[in-house]
Amino acid sequence: MMPFPGGVENVANGTLIFSVLLAAFYGMIVHRAPSLRRTIVKTGSVALLGTLAAIEGGPAFLVAALALSAIGDACLAQDGEKAFLAGLASFLLAHIAYVALFWTTGGGIDEIVGQPSRILVALALTAAVGLILSRLWPAIEASMRPPVALYCVAILAMGLSSLSGLGAVVVAGAVLFMASDAILAAGRFLLPQDDPRQGWMRPLVWLHYYAAQLVLTLSFIAG
Repeated sequence: MMPFPGGVENVANGTLIFSVLLAAFYGMIVHRAPSLRRTIVKTGSVALLGTLAAIEGGPAFLVAALALSAIGDACLAQDGEKAFLAGLASFLLAHIAYVALFWTTGGGIDEIVGQPSRILVALALTAAVGLILSRLWPAIEASMRPPVALYCVAILAMGLSSLSGLGAVVVAGAVLFMASDAILAAGRFLLPQDDPRQGWMRPLVWLHYYAAQLVLTLSFIAG
């Protein structure tokens, strides 16, 4: 069953199918060297989710978050420090857009502090980000520490704002996003590039990341 009426001939359903197919294809070529085709495939999967959100009249902040994420994907598909920093900046802005989306559509801080279970989840997310940052800190060059710390604050804010009464599916999407960033950071800063574990970390990052974007997109436009 398709998430939108009209079957596969519906533009929305077709866009979603092409996005998923591109994401699956990228998962198969994630280990290949940077190339134009690899960049197009990676960027296109999330760019199509942004297109889908726009077609379905999704919130502007959702469309912005997906567009910024696609730009970040294009940057991170390249090698080099400049490309990494550009990708970091794009995803920082994407997380800010998600924070704005969650706060404007949710119930705000009252929804978090009003329920003990959400307070516990908020504390757990804060502790997890703090632990990850403490592990990364000694391994990061001094010049990289401010942007990485700022990024950690942004993604924590995204995770916390998802608790503002939007439902468990949105929280799951935010946590998947946080997990993908944690694995990515571990692979980049804590492990040598020739470490055997890099072989499964890249596909795992992509799986968590695309699942997060897909879940968050459909949460706001399907049903």
